Amino acid sequence: MITPKVSDLVGITGKIAPAHFAESWDNVGLQLGDPVSQVSRIMVALDPGRPAIEAAIEARCPLLITHHPFIFSPLKKITAADETGRLTMLALKNDLSIISLHTNLDIAQGGVNDLLAARLGIEGAQPLKITGVEEHAKMVLFVPKGFEDKLLQALAPFMPLIGNYRDCSYQSEGTGRFTPLDGANPYVGEVGAGHAEPESRLEFLIMKDKTSAAVAALRKSHPYEEPAYDLYPVLSQGAPRGLGRIGTLPEPVEAGAFAGFVRERLGAAGVRLVGEAGRQVKKVAVCGGSGVSLLHEAARKGADILVTGDVKYHEAREAEALGVALLDAGHFATERIMVEGLAAQLRGALAARRLEAEVIEYQGEREPFAFY
Repeated sequence: MITPKVSDLVGITGKIAPAHFAESWDNVGLQLGDPVSQVSRIMVALDPGRPAIEAAIEARCPLLITHHPFIFSPLKKITAADETGRLTMLALKNDLSIISLHTNLDIAQGGVNDLLAARLGIEGAQPLKITGVEEHAKMVLFVPKGFEDKLLQALAPFMPLIGNYRDCSYQSEGTGRFTPLDGANPYVGEVGAGHAEPESRLEFLIMKDKTSAAVAALRKSHPYEEPAYDLYPVLSQGAPRGLGRIGTLPEPVEAGAFAGFVRERLGAAGVRLVGEAGRQVKKVAVCGGSGVSLLHEAARKGADILVTGDVKYHEAREAEALGVALLDAGHFATERIMVEGLAAQLRGALAARRLEAEVIEYQGEREPFAFY
């Protein structure tokens, strides 16, 4: 097993929640730190505040991965006169790197909203608001025997998920033939002499918008100075991606009873229900954090209730007018579940890549609001 670097975790988290999924106003990815630093321990938290940063330092974690961005707005200065500056200095002094996955993790398959839907028993969950559809291309390459795993590992970050499967490829065997000319520096064979080399043909889908990066990674990792590869357009597309989720409960339930169920399942200190407690709900929309902006989309798609956080007075009145029940379970409670979910994905991704790092779920975060 190999100890990963921060850059390895940037790649892994970019596979879990690709940066291009994020909303245009967001700031995701490596926020602070040295990409070549080794990472023996990783702490996962919701917020990159002082409690989580101090806990990561105390636990000797070189890397903290959070949902909310450490740097959200551009910084004009870094001084000890404000908390962001003080935390930046504290993290750097203790060689702590910070990666944040925000709206890209909200949108990603297996991310915040899928975790929320699953926790609430919602079946057949699909994106509530479509933000994009992933386009694919097919890459076919030829590599000498023994280099297959190296090439596939280098290109894995550019391969899309296919349902609940990742790193999908096909391999067949054959013989590559070539004659190196003057000026060539062949990995196998001799200049001026024909050569036949046992090779493997590897083929797989890549994300179309990552084609240039995939080719660069191929050239960097391939032993031949002139790698042989083909790129093909394909008609197939990935599943649509988007914000929020919408699906159905196994059986209809009264809104009041569902509110109590949500409070219990999320461990929320309290929830607020807009709408009649006795009304029946079956089709449920969810959006972790602050998702009331999706209210009209939920109504358009026939949701009986929208579960989210940060609901304001006039938004509640709007829900009444639309005839959609609204359940405010809190920003913290609807997103905190990402710590456990993301930690599990990180452990699986590290093991699959034969990388060794302990993943710690930060348990010290608390709901900032008190309910009386």
